[in-house]
Amino acid sequence: MSAGREAHLVELVDEEGRPVGEATVAAAHRSPGMLHRAFSVLLTAPGGRVLLQRRAAVKTRFPLRWGNACCGHPAPGQAVTEAATIRLGEELGLAPVPLTEIGVYVYRAQDPATGRVEVEYDHVLLGRIAADHSLRPDPAEVAELHWTPLGEALSGIDTRPDDYAPWLAGVLSKLHLDSQGSL
Repeated sequence: MSAGREAHLVELVDEEGRPVGEATVAAAHRSPGMLHRAFSVLLTAPGGRVLLQRRAAVKTRFPLRWGNACCGHPAPGQAVTEAATIRLGEELGLAPVPLTEIGVYVYRAQDPATGRVEVEYDHVLLGRIAADHSLRPDPAEVAELHWTPLGEALSGIDTRPDDYAPWLAGVLSKLHLDSQGSL
């Protein structure tokens, strides 16, 4: 992650998600961490598949672990879907797609490799695209992309949890299959 992004401001929130202040990305993720607004985007494709992103090696938190399609932080006062749409373009080269909030996941996780801490009020957003949709991942953000059935992703988290970002199971728990097995 670029040093510039670490200087961006995030919105500190209380347990109900109400704004209570601001901090830089770097300060909010320094131990013991500060609860702040974030977003996690899940991209799904027909057939119950989700797009997983292997985070780039230069990430300051949980590098080289598999996570959801895109994560980030809105600036204080910025709409979550607006911030997520921008990050999808920056990270994946994805043109704007409709995003729907499907829940909030609040979590705390410390990265044993970097000592950084995630304490996030995470808005989980869902977008639907075709699996053959053209994506142009930024190598400074993304090491690898992989479409996988939801069940396989959950099984992988259960059997190899250290391969995955610690928030992924909670974010995926917001997805629901319909009677045809689609997300």
